[in-house]
Amino acid sequence: MYLKKVKISGVDTSALKVLTEKEKKELLKQIKNNINPEKAREKLINGNLKLVLSVIQRFSSRKENMDDLFQVGCIGLIKAIDRFDITQNVHFSTYAVPMIQGELRRYIRDYCSIRVSRSLRDIAYKAMKVKENFINKNNREPSFAEITEELKESPENVFMALESIVEPISLNEPIYSDFNDTIFVMDQLGDKTNDNNWLNEILIKKAIKDLSTREKKILSLRFLAGKTQMEVAKEVGISQAQVSRLEKTALKTIKSQLNP
Repeated sequence: MYLKKVKISGVDTSALKVLTEKEKKELLKQIKNNINPEKAREKLINGNLKLVLSVIQRFSSRKENMDDLFQVGCIGLIKAIDRFDITQNVHFSTYAVPMIQGELRRYIRDYCSIRVSRSLRDIAYKAMKVKENFINKNNREPSFAEITEELKESPENVFMALESIVEPISLNEPIYSDFNDTIFVMDQLGDKTNDNNWLNEILIKKAIKDLSTREKKILSLRFLAGKTQMEVAKEVGISQAQVSRLEKTALKTIKSQLNP
């Protein structure tokens, strides 16, 4: 398979180094403080190429050339390095992954096989530029009305333009990863309906008897109360990544009990 090859865009992926979070922060500080910035930047890029590789692999079902996607992903990585705010209490990978994904989606959108009229594409690009400028200026997402007002276009045209360039997103699309924990789109969703909930059957079978108190609470909030992982994390007092890890471990334990 094409993804299995050792070299992508001339890079030996088998020899890629992964930086620790401490190393990333130190290099980002050097860049920010103009201490050998070019050398630090190069080290930071090389030390995050495996992150780019992990992101482009989720596009493996597409027909795009993986060498091209890797190069585009590297552009997203470079943008993330240039724009990352070291004063914020955020892991670099948490910030970089969406940036890399965005760059890849823009590339795929531009070369999409579905034909979109030039006028709609122009409106869409302008709308995205308005959104980017608005966020930089106001530190928040603009409303749809604010975008249309700035563009002086009808809401119908703006809506059609933006919809024409949207890529479908799988429920299995990762939205966060730090190599230890991965959070998917489906983990952000809640279910407010309790009818025929599969967890009720599990409870009846006493399949959760061996779970910890915290795991039981997480599953109860997730599948009985229909809360998202973010909501559960806030209620339990841990991070969403921890909720994700505990949920997956608990479900694996239950599955092993039901299918010994």
